[in-house]
Amino acid sequence: MNDFVAIDVETANNERSSICAIGAVKVRDGIIVDERYSLVRPEPDYYHWACTRVHGITDNDTWNAPTFDRVWAELLPWLEGLPLVAHNAAFDAGCISAACRIYRLDPPEPFLCTCVAARKSIPRGVLPSKSLDSLCNFFGVPLHHHHDALEDARACAALGIILL
Repeated sequence: MNDFVAIDVETANNERSSICAIGAVKVRDGIIVDERYSLVRPEPDYYHWACTRVHGITDNDTWNAPTFDRVWAELLPWLEGLPLVAHNAAFDAGCISAACRIYRLDPPEPFLCTCVAARKSIPRGVLPSKSLDSLCNFFGVPLHHHHDALEDARACAALGIILL
C-alpha cells in the first residue's frame, strides 16, 4: 500500500478514552510527506503512574491542551479519508473509538495493523517478538523515543511502507 496515515496514541490512565497524545504520519506514494502531533487533555482527566512511567506525559503537560474533539476536528480533514494504520491497531483504534464515543463523534473506519502484517510475513522464530521496537530493530527503522506518539507513528509509517 502506498497511501495511508500511520497513527499512534498514548493514554493517561487505564481508560481507553484517556488519550493524552496523538501522532500521525501521512504516506503518499510510499514516501512520508507530512506529520501531525498534539498533546490532548485526557478524558477522564487523571494520570495513572504506570502510564506516565511509559510515556513521560503528566497533567502538567496537558492541563491546558485541547480536548480530543478539538484535536480530532483539526486532524480529520488532514487525514483525507486515507486508510489508517497502527502497530497493535486494536489498541489505537479502541482508544480513538472510545474517545469518539465520549464526544459523540463518528469513529474512523477499521485500521490496518503492522503487527498483524508482520506476523503474516515474517516466519515464526525469526524474531522473538513482533513488537514495534523489535520490528524497527529488525528492519533498521529508527526508533529513538519509543512511546512518544509521533516517533511511534513515524516508525509505524516506515513499517507500513515495508510490510503493507
